[in-house]
Amino acid sequence: MGLSSTELIIILIIVVLLFGAKKIPELAKGIGSGIKSFKAEMNADDDKKDDNKVVENKTETKETAKPEEKKEA
Repeated sequence: MGLSSTELIIILIIVVLLFGAKKIPELAKGIGSGIKSFKAEMNADDDKKDDNKVVENKTETKETAKPEEKKEA
């Protein structure tokens, strides 16, 4: 059920006729930069989540830590 090489060539010819030979590299460049910015935002979002976990862990540690009691001799 895959596409044969002749079908792919026909699809490529139709795409070139629709968009023009000059427009295709511009479209590919736009798609590539869009994917790159999407990945950058996803990584930035993951970094924010990691930072929030670190801050939450530090506050939990401070809140759950028992104060040291002074022992009198």
